[in-house]
Parts: sequence; structure tokens; C-alpha cells
Amino acid sequence: MIRSVTVYCSSSGNAPQSYFEEATTLGRGLAERNIDLVFGGGHVGLMGRTADAVMQGGGTVKGIIPRFLEEREVAHNGITELHVVKTMHERKMLLTGWADAFVVLPGGFGTLDELMEVITWKHLGHHDKPIILLNVDGFWEQLLVFFERIAIDRMVKPGYEAYYDVCDSADEALELIDHYASLP
Repeated sequence: MIRSVTVYCSSSGNAPQSYFEEATTLGRGLAERNIDLVFGGGHVGLMGRTADAVMQGGGTVKGIIPRFLEEREVAHNGITELHVVKTMHERKMLLTGWADAFVVLPGGFGTLDELMEVITWKHLGHHDKPIILLNVDGFWEQLLVFFERIAIDRMVKPGYEAYYDVCDSADEALELIDHYASLP
């Protein structure tokens, strides 16, 4: 059962409009399904857009933000719950622990760090939660090619592709969430 989804994504307000549109669609879809959004707690970029869409749809949003980012006034105070923690590591542990599944939209270094961590933890058997890469406009293509390269060079075992799903739209991501939610 999927009751909460952690979404990793960009905090940049300069991302292409198509990324914002998919973030909005994802947020609305989560709210329609009564699935809580767990996210990094910021009001900016794709993070803020996703959270706003969930809130506007009557859903629940739980944000987790380290104090140093809250103090820079990027905290989203218009959400259901905002948890302020001391460190990025605390934030990442809660983002992972509170999730029943992960959706990864386009993002920068922080998003890439979070993605690699949840894939690595799945690889190590730390969790078996769905990881969905939202490949808007082919955003993740080069990373997926790199994953193929490390498999060719035998740095990861065959079958690594089962660690995550790739979809091209928020609607496809929501269909995958529905699929995983229907599993026993």
C-alpha cells in the first residue's frame, strides 16, 4: 500500500516550463489519490510547485527542511506539516523513512544525490520501495546511458534496471503508483 510518496526535484525557479507542468500534474494526482507528499520543505522551484498542487487539491504535505535553509527563507510555510531538522543527513533519513515510494523529477546536484542514495540503498537491500524516474523531455537519458556503461564494465550486476522505473510524464508516474498501490 502506498500512503506517502517522497518527491525529489529541483528547487530552481529557472527550470523549463514543461517540468513545472509535470510537477503540477503529479501534485494534483497525489492529492486525488489521498497520497501524502513528503518533500524537502521548500517553497521554491519544482518543490514548491508540487507541494502547492497537492495543497490546492486538498491533500497532505509533509516538508522536511534543515534549519540553515529555513533561515534563508525558502521554507514552505503553507503546507500541512513543516519539520525543521539540524542537518541534511537528518532530512534525507526522514525523506527516505517516511516514503512508501519515491518519484524523482528533474533536478540538480541535490536531486541526483538523493536519487543515487535511494538506488544504492535498494541495491544493498536497505529498502524495496518503488523508485520512479520522471524523465520529462528526456532529462534522465544521459544518466540512464551512464548506468548502462557501468553495467557493461561490470561495476553493477545485470538486473540493476529493476531498481527503478522510468516514465515520461506525471500521468505515467501516477499509473505506476496506482500499480504499486494495488500490490499486496
